Amino acid sequence: MSVVSYFVRYEIVVADLKGFLERYRKVHVPAVTSWPGLRRMVMHTPVDWKDPFAVNRGKAVLMAQLEFDSEEAMNRAFASPERAAAREDFKRFMTYEGTVTHQAMVQDEVFRAPWVDANEEGA
Repeated sequence: MSVVSYFVRYEIVVADLKGFLERYRKVHVPAVTSWPGLRRMVMHTPVDWKDPFAVNRGKAVLMAQLEFDSEEAMNRAFASPERAAAREDFKRFMTYEGTVTHQAMVQDEVFRAPWVDANEEGA
């Protein structure tokens, strides 16, 4: 089974970021999680991190990750009335400047630490 993830990346500036994220979690997440076939949704928000190497630091304030069992399942969800309702809610977000990008990608796990599964089984 190939998991397909749909990412929505918010590279935005908003007057009240805390309020934006709170509203997103309380209002938009329930609208999105009603989509048929959605198996998991994850909100990624920035942390202060240190890297000794010069890297191009991203500017996203939020990245939403939606997981589906297949590309077909994702496309069925996109055609649903629940997706249309979530898009209507998106139009009600507080005013922001910047870009919101959408991208779908297939997952190909290339490494898993041996202790990950051991911890899950021993929990």
